[in-house]
Amino acid sequence: MTVAATALPPTRAEGAGVLWVGLGALTIAAHVGLILYGLVPNLVARPLHMALLLPWVFVAGTAGWRAGLGWALAGAGIAACLWIAANHAALRNQYGFLEGPGQTALAVLLLALVLEGARRMIGWPLPAVAAAALAYGLLGQHIPGTFGHPGVPLASFLGTLTIAEGGIWGSLTGISAGVVAVFVIFGAVLNAGEAGAGFMNVAAAAAGRLRGGAAKVSVLSSALFGSISGSASANVASTGAVTLPTMTRLGYPKRIAAAVEAVASSGGQIMPPLMGAGAFVMVELTGVPYTGIMAAALLPAALYFWAVWVGIDGFAARHDLRGLAAEDRPARRDVIVTSAFFLVPFTILLLMMFAGGFTPQYAAVAAIAAGFVLLAFDGDGPAPGRLPGRLAAACLAAGRQVAMIGAIILCASIVIGVLGITGLGVKLTSAILAGGGGTLAGALALTALACLLLGMEVPTTAAYVICVSVAGPALQQLGLEPLQAHLFVFWFALLSTITPPVCGAVFIAAGMVAENWLRVAVTAMALGLGLYLIPLGMVAQPALLQVADRPGAALVAFAAVALGLALLSRAVIAPGGALMRILAGAAGLAAILGPGLLR
Repeated sequence: MTVAATALPPTRAEGAGVLWVGLGALTIAAHVGLILYGLVPNLVARPLHMALLLPWVFVAGTAGWRAGLGWALAGAGIAACLWIAANHAALRNQYGFLEGPGQTALAVLLLALVLEGARRMIGWPLPAVAAAALAYGLLGQHIPGTFGHPGVPLASFLGTLTIAEGGIWGSLTGISAGVVAVFVIFGAVLNAGEAGAGFMNVAAAAAGRLRGGAAKVSVLSSALFGSISGSASANVASTGAVTLPTMTRLGYPKRIAAAVEAVASSGGQIMPPLMGAGAFVMVELTGVPYTGIMAAALLPAALYFWAVWVGIDGFAARHDLRGLAAEDRPARRDVIVTSAFFLVPFTILLLMMFAGGFTPQYAAVAAIAAGFVLLAFDGDGPAPGRLPGRLAAACLAAGRQVAMIGAIILCASIVIGVLGITGLGVKLTSAILAGGGGTLAGALALTALACLLLGMEVPTTAAYVICVSVAGPALQQLGLEPLQAHLFVFWFALLSTITPPVCGAVFIAAGMVAENWLRVAVTAMALGLGLYLIPLGMVAQPALLQVADRPGAALVAFAAVALGLALLSRAVIAPGGALMRILAGAAGLAAILGPGLLR
């Protein structure tokens, strides 16, 4: 039996109502339609995006009176969104100023639904930040000193957030509706078929026989799976369902097995093409084309998984961790056949973007079409009997995941809107400059700490958006290029998933192997120590992000950082004397950082 036979079975839709499958299909059709139709006014496309996700947010998973209340809330929200879309031309002429108590009530309803929707999907932290931002916008004129503001008329403040493009219908929501959603649908379609089995088979064939091979399979499969899931939690749950039992069966210490899966799975959020929706938000905030973001992120992502790989090798040397037995590795035929289930859609996606010159969203639509066709096949050939269940599973997954990301981005858009309306963003930027002593190193330290703290309670994309809105300008004033600043912030927001005290990927992996989460977290930080230095390497060696423009310099920087990570892993994890560890650690830091931060 191959790894694929026990790996990632297709998600089943048994027991799911026809209603939810239909809503998922409508979500797919509407978002694909928005791309194929062409230019749709922002105050039409973005409210329709919110309307489609409301039933998933307020009703899915509920029963009884809660379902009734959920439908009432979703219905009110859908009506408000449709009213905005139907009256978009007239609202554009109001320039963000509400007219009459009816529009004021509608604005309050929309803001309340966005806050409550985010709370239902991801808990209190992000809605609490957004609610605090709203309170500041409404009452900040009573705050003395620098951080107060002159006050904004209520009709203008609420109107800018709800009937203009300065709040919940802002550019972030546009990215969610126009680009993120279609890539989420792409991932849902691939995961409903045999692509997951292909990822596992390729990883097992490539790394299974090596020392620590079961853990290295986790690294490769997480990199492949993460490229379409963009979620650390989903990555741990999916690849970990196979790799964690395999590692523990081979005698790997539970804390090491769970730490490997948590750290490797977190890397999915910086692995092109999806990057946990962060890449698409970065396009909007930096003005860099999506292909440029992908090119810049590629070498750092490779360094991320290299750092985990060499860390595993160190643990394998200390604990004599074995590779997979021959009977546990897939046959060559299975590897070749199942790899087609992700290679064909990926090839279409990349060829259309880079060779055909199509936009990422158009390329994703073509890749989705290929993915749907492949749902009718499995490793043994045509499987038409499995098509209905896989289609239903794809629709359900797409609906849920679009709703999850949409709810996060809508809520984060409130924060960004308030920062712009009140001028608080500029004041926080000045505070970072002052707190860092006017030095780049000081500003980087404050920014990294803020990202880690916020990212512990807020999803990576939202933490990145909020932090970069205030820290990005400060870092750019101190000499960083926009893309350097954005990737630095995004990386530290990501690393909160393995940094105590709140580290979601560690919690999930520790629970799956019944190990104490704190032991797993300490091991994960040791394994991922170099990961905290890669964003500093991007700053110290800017060529690392310039593979498209300066490939030679980029590869030299890549080699230097890769060497530094290997030496650092040797110092922290591999066996050896204290002097050798100190020398290896110092050499590793020098190779990664060089003189680039001394300014």
